[in-house]
Amino acid sequence: MITDEQIRALSKRRDELNRFIDIEKKKEEANALEQESQSSNFWENPKEAQSILKKLSILKSWIKSYHSVSTNIEELQVLIELNADESELDKYHKKTIGSIEDLEFKNMLSAQEDSMSAVMTINPGAGGTESQDWAEMIMRMYIMWGDKNKYKIKTLDLQKADPAGIKSVTLEFEGEFAFGHLKGENGVHRLVRISPFDSNAKRHTSFASVFVYPLADDSIEIIIDPSDISWDTFRASGAGGQGVNKTESAVRLKHDPTGITIENSESRSQLENKAKAIQLLKSQLYELEIRKIQEEKDKLEGSKMKIEWGSQIRNYVLHPYKMVKDLRTNHESSNPEAVLDGELNSFIKSYLMEFGQK
Repeated sequence: MITDEQIRALSKRRDELNRFIDIEKKKEEANALEQESQSSNFWENPKEAQSILKKLSILKSWIKSYHSVSTNIEELQVLIELNADESELDKYHKKTIGSIEDLEFKNMLSAQEDSMSAVMTINPGAGGTESQDWAEMIMRMYIMWGDKNKYKIKTLDLQKADPAGIKSVTLEFEGEFAFGHLKGENGVHRLVRISPFDSNAKRHTSFASVFVYPLADDSIEIIIDPSDISWDTFRASGAGGQGVNKTESAVRLKHDPTGITIENSESRSQLENKAKAIQLLKSQLYELEIRKIQEEKDKLEGSKMKIEWGSQIRNYVLHPYKMVKDLRTNHESSNPEAVLDGELNSFIKSYLMEFGQK
């Protein structure tokens, strides 16, 4: 039986969260932006208007989540007063706890960059076809995760490998808190399986690296000296036939001070690909600044676990047993097929709940 004491405990969790969230302040900010969006000259500066609408959408998302928690607590209290049957009370109690946990999880995504869209690059490790095939499996996993979570996904650059797999891919995930959700996926992903490319059916270990960074928008000011950039153009790879790109529309940018290299073949327009490459460069430079700040913070505060960029983070074992295990949180799944089909939220949540506010 759900008691008044349990209701008070739920209310306390909500109120403790509100100390961090400050929902009243968010409501005031949302009201001010709502009024601004209704002014007659709002769309005179489209970029600024889009930025305001994005901020408003994020604020409304916070308000909606908090309102959901409060409503669930009130409904549960009413059901207790009406002496509802135990099964219904239990159902609403679980629903209320779920809404509080969702809000607690959302509170892990409080950094400025967390609300931004994300760019992900995937590259195979050493091992030829084995690792190239694994990199393509990783690409498919994240695309399926993005589809399940209602993100808009663009393929900015894809280099297919022969006879199977990919040499590299760059994906963009557009939507609320895309980077916040994906930032913990940085690192090396290890696969153990019976190779479909080995006629002797031997077990193979393959590696692929994942790098995620926030997509800088117009609210982020990054100054780039044009003399620091060199450009190459090339034909984008394609399937051949009428669909093949016959012009050198794909671009390769190199930023000399950092050594960052970016390839983009998203559009058939070389100018559009160059503009996107510059945006991706700004995004990586922004990510470098975030990393420097975090490293300084870690030096001052220490951390429970050192997370090195590019280190091995997760094992996917298909043989001799079935298991996916995150080496940072020890979160596990005995259903690797589901994970490879995009069921990643439990891994993402366990990482963010442990390291999200470092």
